Parts: sequence; structure tokens; C-alpha cells
Amino acid sequence: MRDMHGRVAGWLYDDAVYGLRGQHVGYFNDGLFRDHRGAVVAWKAGASGGPAKPARAARPAQPARAARPARAARSARRARAARSVSWSQLSVESFLAGD
Repeated sequence: MRDMHGRVAGWLYDDAVYGLRGQHVGYFNDGLFRDHRGAVVAWKAGASGGPAKPARAARPAQPARAARPARAARSARRARAARSVSWSQLSVESFLAGD
């Protein structure tokens, strides 16, 4: 996964999302990134389900891709929470930092 500046922001392993330090931060299903409580943090174009998505702003220019950092060792996955139809209180940055 990359941020808006082209830097690697996290990793996907199957449906699990890991931060750069290798900590398990949530899950990715149906185009939705969910935190450990099952609430939606972010989504990918074409995502289905979840809460109503805000109106889209103009698409920014595609950034240059930064070099890929080495992957950290992965932590154990947490038990999956029930899927929620609400937005998470976490920002994407906090989500990927494992806060």
C-alpha cells in the first residue's frame, strides 16, 4: 500500500493489513480497510458495503513511487471483529502506525 506521496505505508498479507513496523493493524475486505473494532478507516475505489462514502474531490496527480523499504517481521494477527457500518475514529496514519 502506498500513501499519496508514493511512499510505502503498509503491507497486505492475504486479507490482513500490517504497518511498516510489522504490527497487525486491521483487515482489508471488499475494498474496505477496517480497524480491530471492525470500523472502516479507508476504502479503495470500487469498495462495496460499509458506511456511506463522502463525495470525492478532484483526483490528485499520480506521485512518483518511492523505493520500497524492507519488510519488518509480522506480528500475530488479532481476532477479527464483526464488520461495522460505522467509520473508525482512527486516521489512516494512526491505523497504519498501529495506534
